[in-house]
Amino acid sequence: MKLAEIPAMIARELGVRPQQTAAVIELLDGGNTVPFIARYRKEATGNLDEEQIRSIEERMQYLRNVGKRQEEIRSAIEAQGKLTEELAAAIESAQKLQELEDLYLPFRPKKRTRAQIAREKGLEPLAERMLTQADPPAADRLAIAAGFINAETGVEDAEAALSGARDIVAETIAERADLRTLLRREIWKTAALSTTLAVPDNEAPEFLNYKEYREAVNHMPSHRILAVNRGETKKALKVHFEIPQESLTELVSRAVFVSSSLWQPDISEAVQDSCKRLLFPAMEREVRSLLTENAEKQAIHLFGRNLRQLLLMPPLAGHTVLGLDPGYRTGCKAAIVNPQGSVLDTAVFYLTHSAAQRESSAKLMLDRIRRHNVTLAAIGNGTASYETEEFLAGLIRDHSLSLHYVIANEAGASVYSASKLAKEELPDLDVTLRGAVSIARRVQDPLAELVKIEPKAIGVGQYQHDVDQKELLQTLDGVVESAVNHVGVDLNTASVELLRHVAGIQGPVAKNIVAWRDANGRFTRRKELLKIPRLGPAAFTQCAGFLRIAAAADPLDNTPVHPESYALAETLLTRLGFGKADLTERTRLPQLQAALKTVDASVLARELSAGEPTVRDILDALAKPGRDPREDLPPPLTRKNIVHLADLLPGTLVKGTVHNVTDFGAFVDIGLKINGLLHRSELSSKPFRHPLDIVSVGDIVEVVILSVDAARNRIALSLKQVPAKSGRQ
Repeated sequence: MKLAEIPAMIARELGVRPQQTAAVIELLDGGNTVPFIARYRKEATGNLDEEQIRSIEERMQYLRNVGKRQEEIRSAIEAQGKLTEELAAAIESAQKLQELEDLYLPFRPKKRTRAQIAREKGLEPLAERMLTQADPPAADRLAIAAGFINAETGVEDAEAALSGARDIVAETIAERADLRTLLRREIWKTAALSTTLAVPDNEAPEFLNYKEYREAVNHMPSHRILAVNRGETKKALKVHFEIPQESLTELVSRAVFVSSSLWQPDISEAVQDSCKRLLFPAMEREVRSLLTENAEKQAIHLFGRNLRQLLLMPPLAGHTVLGLDPGYRTGCKAAIVNPQGSVLDTAVFYLTHSAAQRESSAKLMLDRIRRHNVTLAAIGNGTASYETEEFLAGLIRDHSLSLHYVIANEAGASVYSASKLAKEELPDLDVTLRGAVSIARRVQDPLAELVKIEPKAIGVGQYQHDVDQKELLQTLDGVVESAVNHVGVDLNTASVELLRHVAGIQGPVAKNIVAWRDANGRFTRRKELLKIPRLGPAAFTQCAGFLRIAAAADPLDNTPVHPESYALAETLLTRLGFGKADLTERTRLPQLQAALKTVDASVLARELSAGEPTVRDILDALAKPGRDPREDLPPPLTRKNIVHLADLLPGTLVKGTVHNVTDFGAFVDIGLKINGLLHRSELSSKPFRHPLDIVSVGDIVEVVILSVDAARNRIALSLKQVPAKSGRQ
C-alpha cells in the first residue's frame, strides 16, 4: 500500500470525494486541529463535519500504521532470505493489520514449539514431502521415514520421525494465511457463546440473566458481550465458545489434501492436531478479542455521545443556587453560590437523623435561602438524594417559597473535591463541601464545571471501567474539545481547565493566559493573545475564533467570526448599510438582523469572490453576536413537588429527564429514588437503529408508567405509548 493511495481508500470507505480526504489529511499534517478545520476550513474540506474529519484522522493513522508494519514485516522476512515475489505482493496489497500478521506468522520468531523441536531434529524435509504429497501412493512411507532416523538427535525410529514431521505439518497448516482467513469467516458465521453461573445464585444476582445463556456471536450486542466478560473476570460466569468443530476440521482437510496421497494418514492426523491444538484455540482468542474490541468501541462511542449531550445541556444562568450534596451519616453538605459561581455560604444539614435535628436543619436552611435570596436548588442524585428532595419539597410547600429545584448528576463531584484543582479554587473549604459547590455550579454552567472532572468519572456510559482506558480517554478528550469549541469560551472568565480544551491551547499555555489576565486585567482584544508566552501565530490561528470577549473593543471579537475573516465581515456589513458598532447597538441590531434575513449567501459569495460556507457562517454569527448555542435548547426540568412511588400506577403520565442512554434503552429520572427504564422496545413505533436516534442525555420527556416493582426497585416506562400531543421536548 502506497501512502499516496490512502486518501482514495478512505474516501471509498466514508463515501466522500478523494479531494476532501486529501485536503483534510494535508490540514492535519500541517498541525491544524479538528475543530478549527471543521469550522474554518469548510471550502477546503467540502463542508465535512467534525465527526467525518475525526473519522478521516482515525483511518489515516490506522492505514499509516499498516504501511509502517508492511515495511517492518517485509524487512524482517527479507533478512531471513525468505521473501518471494508472491509474498512481497501479498504484503503490499494487505490493507488490514490482521492480514499482515497472518502473512508474517510463519516467519515470526517463536518459542520452542513442538514443530521447532522437530525441525532441530532435521525432520523438516520429511514434513515438506508430506505437504507436497508428491510421492506415489504405492511407496513405503515407513521406509522413507526410516531415512531420517538419527539416534543423536533423538529420532529413534520411523514412527518418531513421522510424529515429528506431523508436528511441523500441523504448525504449517495453522500458519497458512488463507486457511486462517477461511476459518475466521466461517467461525464468525457459526460460533456461539454460552454461559453458566460459576457461583451460587445469591452470590452473583447481577449475572442471573446469564445463568443459562447462549447466543450467536454475530448477533451479540455490545452490552451483553461486556457483561459476559465482566462475569468471567469476576469468576461468576463460565464462558463456553461453541463452534462446529467437525465441519470446520473437514473444511481444513479439503483445503489441504491431495486425493490418493501416500501421506493421507499423516496429513489427516496433522489436520486434526492442528485444528484442535492450534487453530481453534487461536481463532477463539481472535473472535473473542474482536467481539470485545467492537463492544468496547461501541461503549466508548456511546459514552462519548452521552457526554457531549451532558456537556451541552443549557446553563441555568442568573440564579443564586443552593447546592446540596446528600448523605446519611455525615449529613447533607450545602453550598450557596451567586450567579457568577462565587461561594456565599456553606453548611451541613442533618436531614435523616432525629426529629430535632431535622427541625433545626429546616430553620437553618430556610434562613439561608431567604438571606441569600436563593432562587434555585441543585440536589445531587447520589446517596440520600430522595430523602433530601422530600425535605426540600416540604420546606418549599410549608413556607410557600418561590424556589424550584433540579436533580443534578453528581457523578465526579467527589473526584473533583479531592483534586488539586479544587484545592486551588476553594482552598478555604473542607473537601466535603467542595462537592456541594461543584453540584451548584454544574447547573449554572454544566460545560464550565464538568470540564474540571476526568471525563470517565462523569458516569454516563455503560461498562466504562471495563473498556480500553487509553482509547476511552482519547475519545472523551475529543468529545470535551468538540463541545468546548462548539460553545466557545469567554476569555475573561474561563478557567485553566476550560481553556486547555480550546483548539490550539495546551495546558501550560492555558495557565499563561490566566496568569496574564490576573496580572494585566481583562482582555479587550483577541490580538492581545499574541502577548501570551508560548502562544505564537500558529496557535493564535487555531484558537482565536473559539475565544469570545464580551464588551470587546472590536465587536467581532465577541462572535465566532475568525480574525482572518474580519475584513470580509466588515465588507458584508457595509454592503448592508451597517458597521461593526451596530452589533452592540440595541436599536440597530434588530434592523441588522432583519437585513441579514434577506441576504442570498450564494450570490454574495460570488460577488465577493469568497467561499460560500464562510459567508454563511459569518452571516449567522453577525445575526446573533455573543450568542451561546446552548440557548436554543430547552432548559433543564425543575420541580417544586416530589413524586412518591405510591403515586405511580400503570398508565400514569410523568415527566422526567433522560439520565443515561445505553444500547438497550434509556434511564429516566422521574423524581424518584430510582430511575425508570425506558427499554428500547418502548421507545418508538417507528424503526430506528439505536436508542440515541430517539432520545439523548438531558432530554425532557413525558412517559407513561408501564409497571412498578417496588421489591426490586424497578420502574418500566414507555415513550411510544404516550399520547401524540406529549413526548420528547
